[in-house]
Amino acid sequence: MGRHFLQIPGPTNCPDEVLRALAAPTIDHRGPEFQALGRRVLEGIRPVFGTGNPVVIYPASGTGAWEAALVNTLSPGDRVLCFETGHFATLWQKMATELGLVVDFVPGDWRHGVDPAQVEERLGADPAGEIKAVCCVHNETSTGVTSRIAEVRAAIDRTGHPALLLVDTISSLASIDYRHDEWGVDVTVAGSQKGLMLPPGLSFNAISDKALAASEHAGLRRSYWDWRPILETNANGFFPYTPATNLLYGLEASLKLLREEGLKNVFARHDRHARATRAAVRAWGGGLEMLCQDEREYSSSLTAILVPEQFDADEIRRIILQRFDMSLGAGLSKVAGKVFRIGHLGAFEDLTLIGTLGGVQMGLQLAGVPIDTGGVNAALESLRDESQ
Repeated sequence: MGRHFLQIPGPTNCPDEVLRALAAPTIDHRGPEFQALGRRVLEGIRPVFGTGNPVVIYPASGTGAWEAALVNTLSPGDRVLCFETGHFATLWQKMATELGLVVDFVPGDWRHGVDPAQVEERLGADPAGEIKAVCCVHNETSTGVTSRIAEVRAAIDRTGHPALLLVDTISSLASIDYRHDEWGVDVTVAGSQKGLMLPPGLSFNAISDKALAASEHAGLRRSYWDWRPILETNANGFFPYTPATNLLYGLEASLKLLREEGLKNVFARHDRHARATRAAVRAWGGGLEMLCQDEREYSSSLTAILVPEQFDADEIRRIILQRFDMSLGAGLSKVAGKVFRIGHLGAFEDLTLIGTLGGVQMGLQLAGVPIDTGGVNAALESLRDESQ
């Protein structure tokens, strides 16, 4: 009885307003009603990225938007600088290699974000400008670590290096403060299924003028992902392919919700729930740790929790799903079985958080993890103190 608690870090829960919008009848995607919708969502999505420039919308997962960012700006044999901050950063560099790019992959421990000092060092050692792009994951969904993109931009600027800055915001857009234009990002990658509170199926590229100029000379093969025909038809509210009409209905509803709450309030809400979650983890003790080791890089979208060596994080997740009908995020690749992840992003409120943490606390006890039972109270106190 009752609803399933979907507390993975995406796909997230869809608000009722979005679900109702998705259920509207499909319309002619070449007609005037769709044209008006297209213009509204193409304009309305820009503030969420913090940009006045175009945002391309694809019927695709975030992986498609990764590929679009690379093939529209780079040529075969170009060098790109990538950082091993987690599972998804690793997959992005793998894609770059498969596309024919030469990847300088800076190793990492999956507990820290992109180090701006390493960015400066690597680019400073490249006076010939052979590195054409720096690829960073803003919020690494597999680890709960948020890289400091503004500091990365400052590091690039100090070197005077012309490399493009490509940033994945798939689990941070509309959840964590992000400023495409202000931070000098050239291509921002995003997906629909997390902070935008939609099902999977839409992905995005926010594009700077510098990236648009680079696309005129980029030599990687592109057809479906090519920005040029999309931007040309977007100018009139249309798309050069059959768009995901009903997902665009949902996007319009999501954008309305974000506008009504106000992005600053959205970010503050996510920050508040993340702090309360961390308060619970600290109070539980029992050898549990935040996977992220730098307080400056704590994620407001999710919290990844490292369990003691003698316990299996997947078994803890299994118990919680079986007993309390709640899904938590699994540890991926290098941290499989070592980590579970609590998603607290998207359509999320105080009572949902407390229900989530209550389920986690009971599951940890059932799994035999020697925790203190004050975790939920610590979260309640954190929420109460910030509400006063």
